[in-house]
Amino acid sequence: MKGRYDYHMKADRLSGVIEAVIGSLGLTPKYHGWQVVTNWSDIVGQQVAKTATAIRFDNETLYVAVADDAWRQELVMQNDSILDKIHQYSYGRVVKRLRFVRGEKG
Repeated sequence: MKGRYDYHMKADRLSGVIEAVIGSLGLTPKYHGWQVVTNWSDIVGQQVAKTATAIRFDNETLYVAVADDAWRQELVMQNDSILDKIHQYSYGRVVKRLRFVRGEKG
């Protein structure tokens, strides 16, 4: 049991060091934005993730690729509820806007 505890303690400490370095470099918002991109399907759910993929975070805007205009329009109508889901995620508050762009899903 001690080995597992030591591993988690070291991982937590390393995570804290990484966060501190990122913060000292002024990269915290970009890092948090990329956490949203990376965890997109967990944040918004499989139904949305099947039709749209977060592709980029820049200047408080999350860019989401959607394969066709019909789904793009549907997601534009769901903009506020998708933003609410993102804001519930631990790093999600850095996202202020969503921009749905035409592109390949996935």
